[in-house]
Amino acid sequence: MLAFANAKINLGLNVIEKRPDGYHNLETIFYPVKLYDVIEITDAVETSCVIKGVDVPGDATDNICIKAYQLLKKDFNLPPQQITLLKNIPVGAGLGGGSSDAAFLIKLLNQKFELGLTDNQMEVYAGQLGADCPFFIRNEPVFAEGIGDEFSAVDLDLSNYFMVLVKPEVHVSTADAYSGIKPIIPSSSVKDLIPLPLKDWKLNLKNDFEATVFSKYPEIERVKTELYHAGAIYAAMSGSGSCVFGIFEEETKLSGLEKDNKVFYNV
Repeated sequence: MLAFANAKINLGLNVIEKRPDGYHNLETIFYPVKLYDVIEITDAVETSCVIKGVDVPGDATDNICIKAYQLLKKDFNLPPQQITLLKNIPVGAGLGGGSSDAAFLIKLLNQKFELGLTDNQMEVYAGQLGADCPFFIRNEPVFAEGIGDEFSAVDLDLSNYFMVLVKPEVHVSTADAYSGIKPIIPSSSVKDLIPLPLKDWKLNLKNDFEATVFSKYPEIERVKTELYHAGAIYAAMSGSGSCVFGIFEEETKLSGLEKDNKVFYNV
């Protein structure tokens, strides 16, 4: 059985406060995009994970897909499965690829073995694997708050626009991204800014990680600048990762950015 696990972007991101447990409360919009990993599960003698495509750091035996399988196996009599993961979503880019893979594997197992899990139940399992992992169960735009694990629906449809993702050849660690963050309650919530006309997002919708990340990795800031030069209505870094997206009114070709970056069109 196959599943196509899509990426997401963050539209706006405010880091509001540091929590006693060391995490940060934030607010953002998660929006699904059409960039996919492919996951296949087949019956096997023993459970394993084979990863192809984009290189994933770490041991495949400790991949988040294996963790998702083991999580469900605790409660259900699942037979061994070979998990084949074709990675296309860049790693460490703020696109939620690993979380998506885990969530879609949960949905695949639920479907294949007729476990009868509801969306709510699958979200509870997914939440044990990552804060943004439950988002990919329903896979619809949400306003996320808390540590990025409390969701409420938002009315947002960007399907009439053309979106481009640009991934520079740099990796931004979460520690790097948070190193210069000074949490502050914003004057306007992301949820209140999203209904503005898209042309007004440029001056109002911010990602708090950009200042720190751009100072350490100016090549990422250059990508954002180039997207605006190319005619983007809105451009921003996604989450705390290195990927930058641009939203355009018309289909566009970014030959200049293709030289030093990975460019994904019409996502």
